Amino acid sequence: MQEEAARSAIDTFISAFNASDDRYVPALLSQALTSDVVFWGPLGRSEGIAAVERFVLDIRRHPAGTGTMVRCSGVDMPDEWARYQWVFTTPDGGPRLAGTDVVHLRRSLIDQVIVFAGEIEASAA
Repeated sequence: MQEEAARSAIDTFISAFNASDDRYVPALLSQALTSDVVFWGPLGRSEGIAAVERFVLDIRRHPAGTGTMVRCSGVDMPDEWARYQWVFTTPDGGPRLAGTDVVHLRRSLIDQVIVFAGEIEASAA
């Protein structure tokens, strides 16, 4: 049950990147995130839905064109933490970025997001 709620919140969060219109982004984020969400993104730490909204809108306005964000893995959830992998692809074979997000859930909403963008290189053991 808890994993299903996490999957739903995560998929709603990702759907904000793919909304048909920027005006739908705040409502989608409000369905997935707590109002005091802490977001650790590529540019550092920010708080609140408005900060996440700015990040999502920046991604939606990618110079190569409006891209598509998809969850490309299952949701792995030990207790209240979950992780999943995602891929962002711009149109016409433009830039592609992949990564892993780690999220914390409180009452079926995401209250922390940690974004790991890019691949981790194998270590030379």
